[in-house]
Amino acid sequence: MSMTLRSALLLFSLVPQAATAQVTGRPEDGLAALEQAWHACVRDAFAQQPRMQSRAASQRNALDTCQAQEDAFVAATMTAVEARSREARAGEPARRPALTERARAWAASIASDVLDPVSSWFSALRR
Repeated sequence: MSMTLRSALLLFSLVPQAATAQVTGRPEDGLAALEQAWHACVRDAFAQQPRMQSRAASQRNALDTCQAQEDAFVAATMTAVEARSREARAGEPARRPALTERARAWAASIASDVLDPVSSWFSALRR
């Protein structure tokens, strides 16, 4: 089967899935469709690689060929994670660190600003 015919069949098989994913409005459906499209692209691209080259080279070439699908899938995944995180924080007020946490952070910064140079001076004197 030629590459264009396979691509056309793949495109026609994925169009209903993508339309269904957009209609339901669930991001998981869209992610699943993007992941399936990416995996199908990688499989097809790997199958088209010359048999004489190494397996690692074939894998790299297949991944390079399907970089656009991978980028779309990763971007959609990151967007979905951010949306879930935003939903989880929606009702909560902005959290400020407690006084003890701020005091501990201040003491640590002072310690690093003051104690490190002093300890280096003492170590220089010992030499």
